[in-house]
Amino acid sequence: CPGTGTPEPGGWTSREAIKILRGLESLNIVGADIVEVAPAYDGAGEQTSLVAAQVAFEILTSWVGQGLGKLDKAKGKETDDVHAQHPGLEKDEL
Repeated sequence: CPGTGTPEPGGWTSREAIKILRGLESLNIVGADIVEVAPAYDGAGEQTSLVAAQVAFEILTSWVGQGLGKLDKAKGKETDDVHAQHPGLEKDEL
């Protein structure tokens, strides 16, 4: 993404980053940090800001999904697919 002070040639595309984040959903991640979004360097389409917002969305929905899964287990509804029981958590396709 161009809206950063330190662009990384050959870095991940936004699709790759989102796919990786979705692959981490089963891990117990307890913190996240989105750094170096510099709107002054972003283009008219605000691509970097949009990708940063999508990354935040992915992280937050992963945490919410984990919390709902724990709640279901506490209620005796063990499931591997939290989204099947909570369809409001479905994620947008990129």
